[in-house]
Amino acid sequence: MKQNDTVITVKGLKKSYGKNEVLKGVNFSVQRGTMLALLGPNGAGKTTTVRILSTLLKADAGTVTIEGHDVLNEPQKVRQVIGLTGQSAAVDELLTGRENLVMMGRLYRLTAESAKQRAEQLLTDFDLVEAADRPLKTYSGGMRRRLDLAVSLIATPPVIFLDEPTTGLDPRSRQGMWAIIKQLLADGTTILLTTQYLEEADQLADNIVVIDGGKVIAEGTAKQLKAQVGKDRLELAFKDARSLAAAAKLLDGAAVDGNGKEHTLTTVINDTNKDVKDVLEKLSNAKIAIASLNVHKPTLDDVFIGLTGKHTKAEAKAEEQ
Repeated sequence: MKQNDTVITVKGLKKSYGKNEVLKGVNFSVQRGTMLALLGPNGAGKTTTVRILSTLLKADAGTVTIEGHDVLNEPQKVRQVIGLTGQSAAVDELLTGRENLVMMGRLYRLTAESAKQRAEQLLTDFDLVEAADRPLKTYSGGMRRRLDLAVSLIATPPVIFLDEPTTGLDPRSRQGMWAIIKQLLADGTTILLTTQYLEEADQLADNIVVIDGGKVIAEGTAKQLKAQVGKDRLELAFKDARSLAAAAKLLDGAAVDGNGKEHTLTTVINDTNKDVKDVLEKLSNAKIAIASLNVHKPTLDDVFIGLTGKHTKAEAKAEEQ
């Protein structure tokens, strides 16, 4: 059972590059054994925040404590309790997977034997045994990311920072990484995640913080944030414009698709089972046939766009294709 103690505390975090204020007083906390997803558009300050928390960058103002250690005044103690998987693989292309893991274990001051044993365990856990003795340059993108995450776990840190760990992975590799991350959470690891994929945050995170313009603009569980967007919607498609017009007149307040290419309308529903049944009965009694129907629930995409007015880079790329 998850304990309710705070592992990461961020208060009033500020950072500027010249006149560009990247962080303008960010506050959040992360409880032990949970995942916090940090979301925001490009340039919002997500990676800057992770770099400050992982002692790679100094803040201009504010405080950060991790497992009771102050990031600014006790960086060495902080580094002993954290692991970091960044946006690019922090591994040696010319070494094998096994050699990368053993080398990192030795850098963490594990004994030679302990480093070898830990490497074997991680190779098994991350399904890399068959590729263990191949140079990293022969690995696929998904294998590289699994190895990078394995490297960050070589010293079994209680806190992990995952900065867009699945960017560029195919759907199957992404699902594999999700399974690994879920297991880390089940084992009690505390995780801070940044991601371009809102479904990832929805699937994995216990809590979500949305930042934009260097400030926290929303926080809560995925369910709480979705509730801010609105209610469920029923989308109905009709075979022709005449049927659509009749349905729109019957269902007062329904929004008709404005592009004119598809004969669809959308109406808000409160009780899915009851309201859908009532709508279908009204249409049936009026002898208006529908071609199809879909119930749409608010998503984190809706939340993100509603709060920031922007799409994530991943969404924008999908729309272009």
